[in-house]
Amino acid sequence: MLTRRNLLRSALAAPANLFLANFRSLAEQSLKRVKITDVTALQIKNIAGNSLIRIKTDSGLIGYGEAGANGPMARARIDTMKPLLIDQDPLEIEVHFENMSSLMHPYVAHIPTISGIDIALWDLAGKILGVPVSTLLGGRFRDNILMYSHGVLLKNALDPASCRDWAQAIRQLPEGFNAFKIDIHPIIGVPAARFADTLDSAQLRNVHRAYNNLREAVGDEVDIAVHCHNELDTPSAIGVAKAVETMNPLFIEDILNPPFSQGWMAVRRATRLPLLTGEKLELVGQFRPFLDNQAVDYVHPDLSFAGGFTGTKKIADYAALTRTPVALHNVGSLVLTYANAHFGASIKNFYRSESALGRPNRYIEQMAASDRPVVKDSRLMVPTGPGLGLNINEEFLRESLVENEPYWN
Repeated sequence: MLTRRNLLRSALAAPANLFLANFRSLAEQSLKRVKITDVTALQIKNIAGNSLIRIKTDSGLIGYGEAGANGPMARARIDTMKPLLIDQDPLEIEVHFENMSSLMHPYVAHIPTISGIDIALWDLAGKILGVPVSTLLGGRFRDNILMYSHGVLLKNALDPASCRDWAQAIRQLPEGFNAFKIDIHPIIGVPAARFADTLDSAQLRNVHRAYNNLREAVGDEVDIAVHCHNELDTPSAIGVAKAVETMNPLFIEDILNPPFSQGWMAVRRATRLPLLTGEKLELVGQFRPFLDNQAVDYVHPDLSFAGGFTGTKKIADYAALTRTPVALHNVGSLVLTYANAHFGASIKNFYRSESALGRPNRYIEQMAASDRPVVKDSRLMVPTGPGLGLNINEEFLRESLVENEPYWN
């Protein structure tokens, strides 16, 4: 009997099966020729607590990924999963993902670490087969991905002169970014990512003034997003949405804490400003209530946290059922940036990717030993080399280790 539930399940499974069929047809002749010999993690500075993942094989080929966990945490979790991976064929990606993500004893599966391993497996698969990851994911809808940046050069949004200085500075960036998200926490006087008491009228007036200062400074040619860190309660979130309405924000990010609740529906009813969330949600199950209830305008998974390529593809496919665009969170390294490029190119409902490229010292860009990322008019060209298309600068990694971090241990 074809029930509504069965129909939704079939619709969700169909696109995933198609892209996996494409991958399997490419991989068929190379199955059982390469074995995984080691999985390790490494944490470097300035990538927001993430760690890099390296998978070595008996062929000499190496795959790189990025996990949403620090080095010690990732290594501890990797130790629990090595028996599932060592001496196995790296091309059996869906099998590995299911085996790792269904672990329940002695610990519940750690999706952020699995995400990094999954990205590394896809990078390795592309190198084994000699094609970009975006080809393995089903092909490209676009050859570049639209990005947005951060207001790191902004000193004080409550000062109109400071906003004008910032506007002048961003117009000179060679990357040509045309969208920036601006943190709300310094405006309301709350530490980043800390829960705030209910905002008072003075704080909400500051929110209104700060974001309108920014709009006046940049005009209509640059998009401004309101960047929250889940610190607001529901009345405060509704108040913030009203306070920034005249500024016409690109979106409001993470206005409530991550899990779905009726608070999200209250905010949805109170505003038609675009809402975006998802950077701390895992797998399709945690995104589903937001999508089923149309609670947000954009979902915002992080490939290094939500499930890697395999898990996030399922999220994007489910979002496509309601024609919901998928943005990508990224405050990580060049590994995650290139992963975003391939993923964003390969899904039809892609919106924008966050980016840490273009910072004053070009720290992230230094991770490439050659062929540094190409960004023009706020768009990142999708790499064309095998796998992620990233040639990692190992010397840069050695010089960038966090304190007491072992090198690829």
